[in-house]
Amino acid sequence: MVGNSLASPLLYLKPSDTVTVALASAALSTSFSNSATSKVTSLAWPPSLSAKKWVVRASDVTVDLSEEQKKTWERCRDALSVFNFSNEEEDKILAKAFGQIHSPYWGEERKKEVPTYEALSETLDYLRSLTLSDEDLCKLLKKFPEVLGCELEDEVKNNVKVLEKDWGIKGKSLRNLLHRNPKVLGYNIDCKGDCMAQCTRCWVRF
Repeated sequence: MVGNSLASPLLYLKPSDTVTVALASAALSTSFSNSATSKVTSLAWPPSLSAKKWVVRASDVTVDLSEEQKKTWERCRDALSVFNFSNEEEDKILAKAFGQIHSPYWGEERKKEVPTYEALSETLDYLRSLTLSDEDLCKLLKKFPEVLGCELEDEVKNNVKVLEKDWGIKGKSLRNLLHRNPKVLGYNIDCKGDCMAQCTRCWVRF
């Protein structure tokens, strides 16, 4: 299948899109002449695959920042360095958490923001206090990077209190819950069955 032969980086494409890829001469020497292998080839969406998606992963994240903001952004990346993410992963986590790139979790409500090192560290320290190891946090941030952009006092800490008070969930039980459903840390609404179109942040999902 053509999609499986495309090298990373990848991104979601619509059937109408055209993908431009550079073909490596070593990989294609059996089917192309030496003079053709270094050329850039354009692949259009095959009509027979119109009902399917091609998946291509983005190789980087573009964030438009001033020089001062870039320094702040770099410090925030330093706060994530303990988890051994790549630079690209760190950028993507921060960008999703603070509205620099679109995340379905926020919908249209999240304004672009550049976090501070101090606020980011405070959130990470609090999450560690919930008996989460750095390995746990690494998995949590991959699954739910938006937690870093949630309000620490009004959402994250408040939700932990709700889980303990109303559901008796704390300690090891809380740790297990956060492995399964870390988004509970960002719930900020309870529609009580009367949908308010904010399902990604509603307690009804709990």
